[in-house]
Amino acid sequence: MTSPTLQPILLDGAWRQADAPSDRFHAFNPSTRATIDEHAYPVSGWADLDALLEAGHAAAAAMSQLPGETLAGFLEGYAEAIEARVDALVEAAHRETGLPAEPRLRNVELPRTTGQLRQAARAARDGGWRRATIDTAAGIRSIHAPLGGPVVVFGPNNFPYAFNGIAGGDFAAAIAAGNPVIAKAHPAHPRTSVLLAEAALEAAQAAGLPTGAVQMFFRTDGELGLRLVSDPRVGAVAFTGGRPGGMKLKAAADAVGKPIYLEMSSVNPVFVLPGALRERGEALATELHGSCAMGAGQFCTKPGVTVLQAGEEAERFVEQLQRLTAEAKPGVLLSPHAPRDIASTVAALQSAGAELLAGGAIAADAQGFAFQPTVLRVSGERFLADPGALQSEAFGHVNLVVVAESAAQVLAIAQAMEGNLTGTICSDIGGGDDAAYDALAPILRTRVGRLLNDKMPTGVAVSAAMNHGGPFPATGHPGFTAVGIPASLIRFSALHSYDNVRPHRLPAALQDRNPTGTLMRLIDGEWTTRDV
Repeated sequence: MTSPTLQPILLDGAWRQADAPSDRFHAFNPSTRATIDEHAYPVSGWADLDALLEAGHAAAAAMSQLPGETLAGFLEGYAEAIEARVDALVEAAHRETGLPAEPRLRNVELPRTTGQLRQAARAARDGGWRRATIDTAAGIRSIHAPLGGPVVVFGPNNFPYAFNGIAGGDFAAAIAAGNPVIAKAHPAHPRTSVLLAEAALEAAQAAGLPTGAVQMFFRTDGELGLRLVSDPRVGAVAFTGGRPGGMKLKAAADAVGKPIYLEMSSVNPVFVLPGALRERGEALATELHGSCAMGAGQFCTKPGVTVLQAGEEAERFVEQLQRLTAEAKPGVLLSPHAPRDIASTVAALQSAGAELLAGGAIAADAQGFAFQPTVLRVSGERFLADPGALQSEAFGHVNLVVVAESAAQVLAIAQAMEGNLTGTICSDIGGGDDAAYDALAPILRTRVGRLLNDKMPTGVAVSAAMNHGGPFPATGHPGFTAVGIPASLIRFSALHSYDNVRPHRLPAALQDRNPTGTLMRLIDGEWTTRDV
């Protein structure tokens, strides 16, 4: 059999063969466990990364001078180019991820991705996200501006479009803020990433972006990845993935003062209060099970820990959840190592004192990569004795039920929670849980980015009000979000202040005349569209 041609990387406006790649790899079809042989992808050495950085750094200077209209034109053109490739993109992503072609990929995730790009285009065109601020008395003016270097984006494996390094939310925000992007394609869906990158290159050329504005490589050695994120030419780093890799990147970036924005790990606790258990406990167990099962549990907002207060209603809830979990069929996992990783986490939970109620093993008889849907149980006392070990995230259909002995112990469990993306409180409709909610919510509020009430957390709406972030270790910084435009753009900006600079030398948005007539600016403490 003829060896497949090695896929080139996207470097400085063209597809170029990798410079003496150290190795090559193939994607897998997780539904069949078969290697996808048609394409091979390079493992880049430092020569590739250095060239990407040089081109990205040069592009940053040019992009910082581009008007928002040009950036918006690229983002909108990119959305259209993606839509022109829908069939090929759906086919590739379905094959590489095992995710359903419909409705998940074609009807949900792909429209979400083009929608994000168009939202980012509106933000770039409007410019309000830049928070132009003018103090006429002090003669000082400030504005958020591009970073002056490329943003390196590491995307995850579970959203082949919406979080893809070359097309997802981090990409859209970085470009809208005026920065080039160097994307690392995820090895779980490289062909999907190539198709997206082809669309991005077409749109970038049509919009007249600098050649290094949009670049992509596939893989590199771990040590070179750390060298990449700490390079002086980098403007910032965005990472979505597991905690071990994220923490290594964070340490490397922090050591040289590079901004890095991470989404790493979250068990997204769900607290079901006693009144809700009495009122609709079995229905909530069914709802929770559906939330855990969605996408085979491979959502960063999947509930991983459920907290109940002991009683007959709690036991019925656990029985219902146990039955549903035992009856559920394993879903397709995204990678060959996923079943082993989940098995390791489940074993660690058991070692820390959790009792296995259902599942708990690799689904060896499944056609694709799979792990049995799993539920475990632990007492509140045991959880509080080792809360760190019992908050280990299993990236799959796994849930740990914590049964507290009292309302006070429920609050203590909330106090012991690490930082999470989400936290949910289920309460009764009649108001019987109001006092319990009022005691619990302030504690949970400090430990989560998004607080939900009577709604399961799986799924993230693309809304300007969304916070897809939270305290460490869910993310690297509690003040930023990976979803929600225009807030997500702020991550990839620098605050530029001008003191006594002559009016004609100021950026257009800070000059006396409002450049568009509609731009909102903070002038002497008042948000207004007027001229100075």
